[in-house]
Amino acid sequence: MNYEILVSDYRNGILENIHPGHICGVDEFGSVKYQVGNPDHLTFLRSALKPIQAIPAIANGIQEHFKLTNRETALIAASHRGEEFHVDELEKLLDKVGIQEEELLCHPTYPLNPRSKDKLAKNNQPNRRLYHNCSGKHLGMIALAKILGVSTEGYFKPDHPVQQEILSALSSVSGCKVEHIHSGVDGCGVPVYALPLRYIANTYLRFARPELIEDRFIRRAVFQITSMMNENPDIISGTDTICTSLLMDGNIVAKGGAQGVYCFGLDEEKMGFSLKVIDGSEEQWPIIVASILEQINYKNKDTIQRLYQLTEKDIYNDNNKLVGNKEASFKLNGITSGTL
Repeated sequence: MNYEILVSDYRNGILENIHPGHICGVDEFGSVKYQVGNPDHLTFLRSALKPIQAIPAIANGIQEHFKLTNRETALIAASHRGEEFHVDELEKLLDKVGIQEEELLCHPTYPLNPRSKDKLAKNNQPNRRLYHNCSGKHLGMIALAKILGVSTEGYFKPDHPVQQEILSALSSVSGCKVEHIHSGVDGCGVPVYALPLRYIANTYLRFARPELIEDRFIRRAVFQITSMMNENPDIISGTDTICTSLLMDGNIVAKGGAQGVYCFGLDEEKMGFSLKVIDGSEEQWPIIVASILEQINYKNKDTIQRLYQLTEKDIYNDNNKLVGNKEASFKLNGITSGTL
């Protein structure tokens, strides 16, 4: 596996938990500039794939075709938390595209945001497909099928034109040939793809620097998606989340996925990063990303501070007593080879 410890948890100075994983950072030429562990570690993008899954819909004019606002359109790249402002925009998107909620493959559920979930439960409100954090993505896929003039039935199947468009876009942006991309089924039922971390990092480099993308239609779509993500960070995720905190910084485009995968690109620095926490935890992301930014001397200290506010280094018990601490345990290893 060749993984390294990314975060260590201490209680009264005694090591209690470790969170191993891999980190890869690439430069504008697609060369691996930083690595922790194995930059060729194969991992599924999970929801970090969503901005890529949005490319064909944007490139085929979903916004113009259905007269969508930027906030409505941003939802197709989002892992929303089902807060009231998310649901308001989702219902507008549902209506404008002309989709029945039952057409969505994603299973009815309650929102991921605890306050929203508790409010619905308190009022005995039923769960909905629209509350699923992938519902915006599914709406975008069905909308794309309508634009392409193909059946919306089975839009989630690997051989459906919508999914083939997405796979082609992923290959184009990542630089990884289609035949080398591994596939699986995501939690919400649509195809999801696995790539080596270096290609995932390269994907997010190109989201931060769309001018590096050769295909002009994909390049223009990526520019639009990135702009909407930065303009509407709360739509992409929700209140007090790492994606929202990072996207508030106009120099960063970022997105996470289930089971510990996180990715971000830096515009001015012309760099892309991807990481995988092997135990699948997400709680460690803010500490890891903050440490990466500190180690490369990232200039926006406010962004780093926001990350530490999400996951504090200090550990408190139920009585609010300080009992331990968390700390990043890795050092970025700079290398000068490893072109894609």
